[in-house]
Amino acid sequence: MNGGAPPELVHTPLARWAAERANAIAIEDGAQALSFAVLQAEVQQAGEALNRSRAPATVLVDDRLPTVRQVAHFLAIIATGRCAAVGDPDWPEATRRAVLSSLDTAPASPPLPGPTSPFYIGFTSGSTGLPKGFRRHHHSWTESFRACADTFGPHARSRILVPGRFAHSLFLFGIMLGLWSGAGVVVQERFSAGNLIGTLAQGHTPCLVAVPSQLMMVLELAARRRLAPMQGVRLILISGARWMRERTPALQALFPSARIIEFYGASETSFITWMPADADVPTEVVGHPFPNVQIDIRDPVGDDGAGLIYVRSPMVFMDYTGGGHEATSALRDGEWLSVRDIGRLDEQGRLQLLGRQNRMVVTQGKNLFPEEVETVLAGCPGVAAASVHGLPHAVRGQQVVAVVQRPPGEVLKAATLAAWCRERLEAHKIPRRFYVCDEWPLTASGKTDHQVLGRHLSQLAPADGSQACLQPLR
Repeated sequence: MNGGAPPELVHTPLARWAAERANAIAIEDGAQALSFAVLQAEVQQAGEALNRSRAPATVLVDDRLPTVRQVAHFLAIIATGRCAAVGDPDWPEATRRAVLSSLDTAPASPPLPGPTSPFYIGFTSGSTGLPKGFRRHHHSWTESFRACADTFGPHARSRILVPGRFAHSLFLFGIMLGLWSGAGVVVQERFSAGNLIGTLAQGHTPCLVAVPSQLMMVLELAARRRLAPMQGVRLILISGARWMRERTPALQALFPSARIIEFYGASETSFITWMPADADVPTEVVGHPFPNVQIDIRDPVGDDGAGLIYVRSPMVFMDYTGGGHEATSALRDGEWLSVRDIGRLDEQGRLQLLGRQNRMVVTQGKNLFPEEVETVLAGCPGVAAASVHGLPHAVRGQQVVAVVQRPPGEVLKAATLAAWCRERLEAHKIPRRFYVCDEWPLTASGKTDHQVLGRHLSQLAPADGSQACLQPLR
């Protein structure tokens, strides 16, 4: 900063683009579009209303609004120096009340925001069953924007398609990146593979931010329709879960001009590592650290160099809100932070991500991380999702079992799944029993709720090994 220029915050580039690119589209969803000038005017008007009403220091974004209007509300909240809490519209009423009670609702006239002012509270799943609030300051995200642009080049500053929900921190980040860069963003009110393909085919959104499940649906639809390759897509950023790397050639064939990037991070850390998607790279490898990230492996869990992953970076979060400190909370040691993931560094300096500390299974005296087995099972035809657990066993210590979700009408057999695993996994990692769950539980962020499935497994009937929600596969 020089010449007394105001600090750059998450929202401050909007005023610049409203002046320089007034009529350019800032955000659209297919039904409505706001130019940078109109968006800036709406943000100013809504901000003035918040100040007149002396709204509290933390305001819950109105999730009854369309995504385009939620974005304007979010920007208005943070432009006044307040912190925007972004909830999930699917929360049960009891959950919403509990979250609201954890927020500071006292009327406030906050000071002008600065780089270390809190601007955003997102929510992730906790071990108590209630969402865990994590709080961010402006600098953590402006640093993330720069890291993205510097690492991935000019296409990260191009118009972005963000086909996910505003409540998901990955998609919220993608939306804000498109506005911060001045290139604009296209959003979807609800995910549709057909609409996503239609938007990309127009050639006006060179950058796509997506989770693996969305890309799998896109590939399936493209195969059914026998779509021609789309040359206009130049950058695909994948995160939120492990990408099924065996599908990378198909994705590259559909988008032949695209640079396909996987990145690993967390709600509390933002970016940690990245790598080009490559079907020949082992699943556990998640790439090299971003330039402004340092990694340290601590507290070994075996003799192979694996331990808790600690990171030091300017992009990490501030703290938890609403009593979020529990078994899944991040660990801090000065400037270092761990989200309790287990990994190791290989000879090339790449991080290998093995799994979550609290999900590790010890079977036959060996450590097993369910995430590896789940990734293998998810690649099996007929499996929509998988959840792997360890159940007490007199000889093995824990016996590996798997719960799978199947698409409607799909027939799965235990022998087929076991054979698939035998070709890809060491013997001790192969599930000894398989169950099917057709009513698949999801967390508030749309991920598999492994805790719920674990509880179902603990309630299996001794006689036939079945449970109301689980049925054994034969």
